[in-house]
Amino acid sequence: MICIIRSKATAQQMDEMLTMLGTYIKLAVDIERAILAGGGALHADCEAELLEDGGLQEHIWGADWIPATQQVRYEALINIRPGQSNPSMDILDPGIRRRVGAIAIDLLGTQ
Repeated sequence: MICIIRSKATAQQMDEMLTMLGTYIKLAVDIERAILAGGGALHADCEAELLEDGGLQEHIWGADWIPATQQVRYEALINIRPGQSNPSMDILDPGIRRRVGAIAIDLLGTQ
C-alpha cells in the first residue's frame, strides 16, 4: 500500500508501507514540498502518487528506506535524468542527496 507522508509516519503507516517488500520501503521524495510517498512495488508507483498529488517530476527523486538500520539508499530507475545532469540510477548531486535523506529521516526515522 502506498502512503503519502506529510508529517512523521505513524506505526500503522510504516506497517502498511512495509507490506509490499517486508524489509525496506521504496520511496519517491518530493524535495520541493518536503513530503514522500512510500510502499509501492516500484519507485515509479510512488512517483505517480506524488504527481497526482500535485508534485512536479523534476522535484521527485527515488530512494529506499531501510527501517532496521535507519538508512537511505539513493538508487532508483526514476533518478535517470540526463536533462537534470543525473544520467545514473544513483542521485549524483550531493545537495539533492542531502535533501532526500533529510526528508526521509525526518518523516520515517525513529526519535
